[in-house]
Amino acid sequence: MPTPSKPLAGLKVIELGTLIAGPFASRICAEFGAEVIKVESPDGGDPLRKWRKLYEGTSLWWFVQARNKQSLTLNLKHAEGREVLKRLLADADILIENFRPGVLEKLGLGWDVLHALNPRLVMVRLSGFGQTGPMKDQPGFGAVGESMGGLRYITGFEDRPPVRTGISIGDSIAALWGVIGALMALRHREVNGGEGQVVDVALYEAIFAMMESMVPEFDVFGFIRERTGNIMPGITPSSIHTTADGRHVQIGANGDAIFKRFMQAIGRDDLADDASLASNDGRDARRDELYGVIDRWANSLPLDHVMQVLTDAEVPASRIFSAEDMFNDPQYLAREMFLQAKLPDGKPFKMPGIVPKLSDTPGSTEWVGPALGEHTDSVLARLGYDTAAIASLRQAGTV
Repeated sequence: MPTPSKPLAGLKVIELGTLIAGPFASRICAEFGAEVIKVESPDGGDPLRKWRKLYEGTSLWWFVQARNKQSLTLNLKHAEGREVLKRLLADADILIENFRPGVLEKLGLGWDVLHALNPRLVMVRLSGFGQTGPMKDQPGFGAVGESMGGLRYITGFEDRPPVRTGISIGDSIAALWGVIGALMALRHREVNGGEGQVVDVALYEAIFAMMESMVPEFDVFGFIRERTGNIMPGITPSSIHTTADGRHVQIGANGDAIFKRFMQAIGRDDLADDASLASNDGRDARRDELYGVIDRWANSLPLDHVMQVLTDAEVPASRIFSAEDMFNDPQYLAREMFLQAKLPDGKPFKMPGIVPKLSDTPGSTEWVGPALGEHTDSVLARLGYDTAAIASLRQAGTV
């Protein structure tokens, strides 16, 4: 069970979520001490259990995404199942759900019902387009949110179609907003009368909120930010370059003093001392020239040599890390970003460490993602169901 010293110990979180956004939000709560009970369909549970690389039939991602959670199987199409959920929610602090808007209402579990049942409940609702508006009933995955929110439009090279960022970042960012909203709602509950509220997070808005100066730039100048590949538009130099051994390095030398040190380090004192390059606007005006200089320098040396020059000159830079690079990196290891765990058959494996780092009440992994329904009996027993009642629910297919 949760360690009392964790910052969210004492909070009860119920998750009605599948795949990424809802489960990631509740995972964060679980890592920092909340009791998280994940409600899953008895018929296979969360589809994430079967996503990507499987080990003995279960996704390795599942073991991470559902760590520290309890799994309760519950068929919400059954009246008895909905009654169990109501019992769970009667003293819960947070409900996290990522159904399409209207699903819970059709089950008789809308906000009005749940708020009357438990006025202290905070309800986090994660959906493609939010609980209101003309698109609220449409299905929306993270990729759709990234597209509508503006991220996909600016991702990739200008002469090619937009590309994916490599992960389902829309879902994960929405989850972070969900947790932030839940904590703010809990704070409000604490100081303003003890009532909960709804936290409404739309995936497209979660991305839209991260789009920097896109809105005022268009409104004031009519400027539309476009795809620019591996450079940072308007801020020079900040880009990715290829080394002689075919590796890649991100160099961020866009600070005025940093740029001067960088040019001196690569033997280009003429550029370091060029007054027209002393500030960003001058450098950006000669962007192509400067990137050509940096490209030729990087192309002539192996990655290790390039990184040593940059480190010695105190230029912000990093090679582009693969998972293999991370596993052997002293910074990752020093920060304990790989936690040793065991799969159900005892096989050891590493999972990502906890973020953020809290000095006095850090998060941790107590157990990996559970088997489907692993905690059903224990959760029901705590709700007052005896052995016969649990057997009856199981016989009816409710759990």
